[in-house]
Amino acid sequence: MDAKLILEQIAQLLFLPVLGLLVALVVWALVALGMFARSAWGRWRGQRPALLRYAGRIDAAASSPHADADLRIEQVLAQAEHAGLRSLNAVRFAVRAGPSLGLMGTLIPMAAALNGLARGDLPALADQMVVAFSATIVGIAIGVVAHVMAMVREGWQRADLDALRLHAERALRALESGGPVAGGKA
Repeated sequence: MDAKLILEQIAQLLFLPVLGLLVALVVWALVALGMFARSAWGRWRGQRPALLRYAGRIDAAASSPHADADLRIEQVLAQAEHAGLRSLNAVRFAVRAGPSLGLMGTLIPMAAALNGLARGDLPALADQMVVAFSATIVGIAIGVVAHVMAMVREGWQRADLDALRLHAERALRALESGGPVAGGKA
């Protein structure tokens, strides 16, 4: 076997997994879009449960009798930041994987389409080109949807972390002044 034939066989073996992964990413994107819409609706209505949960942890850390309350508050802030970054990882992956898989799904059938063109088999050419361009469109659409979700979520995360840092600073000042740690909204 020559190298050209081996590469062609590898590319053909990758075709169905690439299409399967594209379909899986479409399903994931639809679910993620629904969750994103639910989060956006909740935020529009003023509901930010993660922010309240971490603000409660900051209050608990500031109210604890331990001398290292400031370190515990920093730990809560670090946990909040880590959780936010972890939630963005899947979206960031889809931003890159969608177009990459779309490109693979385009180029693999192009070889068969060009082969059909060389043989004069126009129906085979047309069939392969439809699959190729459909994969491109789907991959780019996944990337665009994921990119928009990532941008908006990053903004939400920055706003939530800013609010938590302000809440932590207030809790530390109350702790230093010997007053009660104010609970409630961050």
